[in-house]
This record gives sequence, structure tokens and C-alpha cells, in this order.
Amino acid sequence: MSDANRPFDLSGRIALVTGGSRGLGRGFALTLARAGADVVVTSRKSADLAAVCAGIEQQGSRALALDLDVRDHSSIQRAVTQAVAHFGRIDILVNNAGCNIRKRAVEVTWDDWNTVLDTNLRGTFFVAQAVARSMIEQGRGRIINLGSVTAVAGYAGLGPYGASRGGVRQLTMSLAADWGPHGITVNCLAPGWFKTDQNSVMYEDASWVAELTQRIPLRRPGRSGDLDGALLFLASDASAYVTGQTLLVDGGISVNAIRALPRADP
Repeated sequence: MSDANRPFDLSGRIALVTGGSRGLGRGFALTLARAGADVVVTSRKSADLAAVCAGIEQQGSRALALDLDVRDHSSIQRAVTQAVAHFGRIDILVNNAGCNIRKRAVEVTWDDWNTVLDTNLRGTFFVAQAVARSMIEQGRGRIINLGSVTAVAGYAGLGPYGASRGGVRQLTMSLAADWGPHGITVNCLAPGWFKTDQNSVMYEDASWVAELTQRIPLRRPGRSGDLDGALLFLASDASAYVTGQTLLVDGGISVNAIRALPRADP
């Protein structure tokens, strides 16, 4: 376990990362392992997790791959039960599994809406609920829900996704109030624009990337490693008195910064 002199140390902790086979989830799992945690990684097909499990073990940590479909309540219950049975407890949950369907609002179907909201919002709640039951028994825990800059800013073509991430932000505050008395912190890690498997096609458009970059005060999209510090802060004892918060890691795009134009003297 971590001590006062090493507040970011996760040695001896057990973490569960949903959606860990690729993208941000895979990076989160490896970052937690580097900090000393043993990691349970989940995906709809556990066979897809072989590479990330190998990476976790290369860090000297233990890995467990489990099937988990966040749209299936019985799958959630089964995976959490298996994780607790294997490692004895769960100290950290990174609620990462998610999806997106990009369409103009007038083209979004009933099924599109349900797919996105059931995955990103309903799935986030019921995974947190299942893990929290175990955390309540042990009297401590760290829950990190994945949000997005779309929770605080509107983007065309992202109606259901923005609604789901805004819901995650509000849900985080409610769960923090519910579970704080049990020693559980619940926070929302909200990335800005990062290239992932889901959105990689957008980054093939050089003009779009250039326009996006101009809107980000730090003048670049997010890249590998930019979320590591925030993740470890929220997962560790360094954030022991932080709960119900949304931590934006977005290069500043959420501030809507526009450089002042030079004014002519009156």
C-alpha cells in the first residue's frame, strides 16, 4: 500500500479497468501497473486482452482478463464477482468502456441513442454499483468515471455522446454523495481531443486537425501520457479528500479561449 511519503504509489492495490483492450483503456491499465497495482482488464471478448495483460506483467504486476459487456447486467455482476474472487477485493475502478456514433442530430435513430446511452451512462452506473458493494464492505475505494470535454461544451454531431458524458458528470456527483460516508471517492476524468481507434478517421483530415489545434490553447491534441498524471492522482491517496469532481484534461479547449485581436487606438 502507498504511504505518506509516496502518495502516488499503488503497490498492493487492485484495479479494474473496463474497456481495456485498446485505446485509452489499455493505456490506463498499463499506467496503473507501472505505479504498482495489479490490474483486472475487461473487454467484451477477453481474448482481445492478451497484449495488454502481457504488458501489465512486464511491469511486474499481476493481470486478469475477463469478459464484460457493460450493456448486459448479468455480465457486469459475473465479472465483478470473478475479479473479487480472484484478488480478494477491488480498490480502484476505472469505468472506461464506452462508444460513440457520429451523426447529424436529424439522422440519429432510436437504436443509435440507446446504444450510446446504454453503454456510456447506464453501463457506467451499474459497473460502479457492482464494484461499490465490495468497496463498501472494505470501507474504502477509488472510482474514476470516464467523462469528456463534451460534458461541458456542445459539439455538432455528438448529441447522444454529449448527453451520455454530461450524465456521467452528474452521476459522479450523486455517487460521491452516496458513497463518501463509506470511504469511497468518485471522480470523473474528462479528456479533451485524443486520437483513439474510435475517432482515428477524423485525424486523417489535415484541415480538421489544423482547425482543432487552433482552438486548443496548448496548440495540440492530446497524446499518449497526457492523462497519466490525472489518472494516478485520482486513483491514489494523493486525492484522498477529492470527490465528486470532474477533472478536465483537454489542453484548455473547454475555456473557449480566443486570442485577443489588436485594437486600434480610439
